[in-house]
Amino acid sequence: MSSASRPVYLKLRDQIAAAIIDGRYPEGQLLPSVRAFAAERGANPLTVAKAYQQFQNEGLVQVQRGVGMYVAPGAAKTLLESERAAFMASEWPEIRQRMERLGIDPADLLQSA
Repeated sequence: MSSASRPVYLKLRDQIAAAIIDGRYPEGQLLPSVRAFAAERGANPLTVAKAYQQFQNEGLVQVQRGVGMYVAPGAAKTLLESERAAFMASEWPEIRQRMERLGIDPADLLQSA
């Protein structure tokens, strides 16, 4: 599925997942409230709530009633593993095919970095 056709809540989920993996939201930290995150991203609060619900369903956040959602222990590691697996299964094959079509050698990429 192209990024243009992905639902907004999944795009928001990807942004939050990246922030957890990058350590911007470390384990044990309170995530921004649904309303605050929605205002920051110019998104509908219901859409943000749906993205947050994904994390709750996956056990990556812990909810403290009346306070908010905290990043669960092990969330960054779990997300990193699942993001890597998803990349290797869906994105890498397309990238590899395009590189082959364009005659790009992977070694050339490493040298130019």
